[in-house]
Amino acid sequence: MEKGKIAVLAVQGAFAEQMERVSRLGAECIALRQKADLMQDFDGVILPGGESTVQGKLLVELGMLEPLRDKISKGLPVMGTCAGLILLAREIGNDAHGWLGTLPVRVRRNAYGRQLGSFHTEGMVRGIGTVPMTFIRAPYVEETAQEVEILARIEHRIVAVRYQNQLGTAFHPELDADNRIHEMFLAMCEKG
Repeated sequence: MEKGKIAVLAVQGAFAEQMERVSRLGAECIALRQKADLMQDFDGVILPGGESTVQGKLLVELGMLEPLRDKISKGLPVMGTCAGLILLAREIGNDAHGWLGTLPVRVRRNAYGRQLGSFHTEGMVRGIGTVPMTFIRAPYVEETAQEVEILARIEHRIVAVRYQNQLGTAFHPELDADNRIHEMFLAMCEKG
């Protein structure tokens, strides 16, 4: 099995950490910085953590939102972490504005409040086991469509989901030493 080529949205946020992790795991990695970059062939895309509103506005301004939505809707594997999860969500519970809207969930931005803005814990992820989880001003999933698989909960709050070609986490797997979340995503991107 070939690991494939992974594109990382590189307009804002923790894209360098995502690119470093993917490369270290043996996959080819490219940066998506402008609309023309979306014309390249790639087997999966990562939407990194950062500021979801800034990323969303940049996707619109750069003309990248619609082509990216189209690729994901047609089955391109995508992993959204933290802000990336918000970009994917069909609905944002505490914000009227949405972005890609391909993942049938409702998320809550900055859901843990300013005081608990960042924290580290461990949690069970379905199909993987216990993994470290770093949350930075993180969202959580308030509600999912019936067909969405819930992969992880922390204190009864949904923090990881999978739906068809889409994987979303409220935490930052690229900031911990454990590779299993990225390995799960790379398996979704493998070329036979």
